[in-house]
Amino acid sequence: MRTRNCLLVVLALFSPAARAQSQSSQAQVSDSSPFRPLTLPTPNEYRTASGRPGAKYWQQRVNYRIAATLDPARNEIRGRETIHYVNHSPDALPYLWFFVEQNLCAPNSITNQLNQPPLVFLGTAFDFSCQGFNGGGHLESLRIAGIDARRTVYGTTMRVDLASPLVSGGSLDIEAVWHFNVPPQGGGRMGHDGPLYEIAQWYPRLAVYDDVHGWNHEPYIGAGEFYLEYGDFDVSLTVPSSYIVAATGELANPEQVLTPTQRTRLAAARRSETPVAIITAGEAGNVAQTRPSTSGTLTWHFTATNVRDVAFAAGPNFRWDASGYDGILIEDLYRPAATRWQEVNRIGREAIKYYSEQWYRYPYSHATTIEGPIEGMEYPMLTFTPNSPSREDLQWVIAHEFGHEWFPMVVGSNERLYPWMDEGFNTFIDLGNAAAYFKGTPYGDSIEVHPLHLYADHAKPGEEQPLITNPTQVRDLFWVGYQKPALMMQMLRYEVLGKDRFDAAFREYIKAWAFKHPAPADFFRMMRDESGMDLDWFWRGWIFTTSRLDQAVDSVGPKPDGGWNVHLSSRGTMIMPAEVTVTFDDGTSDTRKLPVEMWNLGPSFTYSFPGKKRIVRAVIDPRQALPDVDRSNNGWPRNR
Repeated sequence: MRTRNCLLVVLALFSPAARAQSQSSQAQVSDSSPFRPLTLPTPNEYRTASGRPGAKYWQQRVNYRIAATLDPARNEIRGRETIHYVNHSPDALPYLWFFVEQNLCAPNSITNQLNQPPLVFLGTAFDFSCQGFNGGGHLESLRIAGIDARRTVYGTTMRVDLASPLVSGGSLDIEAVWHFNVPPQGGGRMGHDGPLYEIAQWYPRLAVYDDVHGWNHEPYIGAGEFYLEYGDFDVSLTVPSSYIVAATGELANPEQVLTPTQRTRLAAARRSETPVAIITAGEAGNVAQTRPSTSGTLTWHFTATNVRDVAFAAGPNFRWDASGYDGILIEDLYRPAATRWQEVNRIGREAIKYYSEQWYRYPYSHATTIEGPIEGMEYPMLTFTPNSPSREDLQWVIAHEFGHEWFPMVVGSNERLYPWMDEGFNTFIDLGNAAAYFKGTPYGDSIEVHPLHLYADHAKPGEEQPLITNPTQVRDLFWVGYQKPALMMQMLRYEVLGKDRFDAAFREYIKAWAFKHPAPADFFRMMRDESGMDLDWFWRGWIFTTSRLDQAVDSVGPKPDGGWNVHLSSRGTMIMPAEVTVTFDDGTSDTRKLPVEMWNLGPSFTYSFPGKKRIVRAVIDPRQALPDVDRSNNGWPRNR
C-alpha cells in the first residue's frame, strides 16, 4: 500500500498538469529576481550577441548634391538636389520615406495645431513651436528617372512610391526642387535673427531603413531629434557677397570666397594653440576688407564625406577666430555684440581635445560654433550656440554641442526614439570635461555630482518616466533625456564596474559603432561582453523602470563564534552594490565594498566582520554616492 501510494505520488508529480504547475511556480520565482535576463532581440548575422555589428551588418547609403540660394531680401531659400540612394538591405523596397521637416511650420502642422508649450530646462526655455509663423516647405517637383514620382505628404514625412521595387543592391537617383521661407526660429533649432541665418532641417532627406524597425519615419514635431543615414554631400550655397558662410564639410573654393589675408590667417590658425583672428573686431561688417567682391552674390562650395547631415550659417558681420588642435581647425564665428565670446575658442579647443583623448579621436577637419539665437543645436562639424549669461553656462553649452559630434554624429543612434543614447551619453562626457576645464574651482570640483543632487527634485514617484520613453511623450526631458542617463553612466563607471573597466568597454562601443546605427540592445550586449559582467539588472532599474534605491542597515550583533554581523537590506525596487563603514569601540573604522551579487538570494544580506573589537556604529553608503531615497535607515544605531 505504501509502495503504491508513493508510485501514485511520483506519477502525479510527473503528470503534464503537475509539470506545468511546477514550471509555472518556478517561473514566478525566477521572474521575481532582479537579476532575471532582459528580453532582447535575438542575435543574428546583422547584430551579434557580443553587441557588435555582425558579418552581414548593413546600412543604407544616401549621397546628396545640393545647390541652394539664400535670398535675405525675400527671407527665402530655394534649392535643388540630387539624391543617390543605395539599397544595401536584403529587401526589395517598393517605396521610400522622406523627412520634409520645414513642414513643421506649415499652417496645418501638428506643431501649429497644438501650439505646444516651451520645454523648460532649468532656467532656459526651448520653444519647439513656430511662434505663430505660418510657413512650411514647398516641394515644387520630385522626379525619378525624369518622371514625376508619386508622393504623399503626411506633415513632416513623405512617402514616395516607386514604379518598381528597388532591389537589394540596387540604387536610384531622385531629383527634387523646393523652396521655403525661413522662420524666425523653427522648432527651436534653426531660423534667422535679422540678417543672421542658422539653417538646418532644410532639404528633403531620406529616413533610415534598418534591420531593427524597417523604416524609421517617426514625425518631427520638435522634442525628438534626428536619425539619419550616412553619405557624402556636395553643397553649393549662393549668398549675397557681403555674407560669410560656415558649414558642414570642407570649403572647396576658398580662393573664390575668402580674401588672401583670410586664407593666410586660417593656415596660421591651424598650427596655433591660441586663437588667431580671421576677421577682427575692426574688420567685422566691413565688406571692403572682408569680402573678395562688394556686390552681387558669391557661391560657397562645400564637400563632406560620410556624414549624416549638413547645416550652415550665414551673416554679414561676423567676427571669426580660429586655432588648431592635432590638425583640426577650431573655429567660432560671432557678432560683435557677443561680449562673452572671447573665451569660446579656448573652450571649444579644450572640449575637442578632451573628448578626443579620453574617448575617440575627432574625425573631421574642423569644429565650428556659431553665435546666434538658437539655444544650442548640433550638426556634423557645426554647432549653433547662444551668447550665454555666465562663463560656466557658456562653457557648458559650447562643450555640450561639440560633444554631440561623438553622440550622435559619429555613433549614429536613433535620437528620435532614444535620447538617453544621445543627450544622455553626451551629458555624461560633458561632466568630465567641465570638471577638467574648471578644475580647482568650486564649480569644477562639484559639477560631476550635479546629476545626483538633482535626483530628489526630479525622480518623484508617480511623476518620473522611464528613460526608454519616447521623447515626444516625456514631461521632464531635462531629467529623462539628459541628467538621469548621465547619472546612470556615472554609477556604472564609478560604483559598479570601476573606471578602468568601464572606460575600456565604452571606448570599444564607440569604436565598434562609429558611423553605424547601434540600438539599445547592442549597447547592453557590448558593455556586458567587454566588461565581463552581466548588467541586465542595472539596465532594468535605470532604463526600463523608475526603480528607486533604498539600502539600509537593519541591525548589528555579535556572532556566537566571535566577530560581528552587520545585517543589511535592499528595501527599494532598485539594487546596487553596497559600501559599508563600521566604527569599533576603540575609535578605529573599516570600510568594505560589497558587489551587487550580495542580493542574489533576496533583499537581505548579512556581512560578517572578523575580530574581537565591538562595532558601535555602521553606515551603508557612507560617501552618499548613490541615489538612496531614504537615508534615515542608512546608519545603526538609528539617529534619535
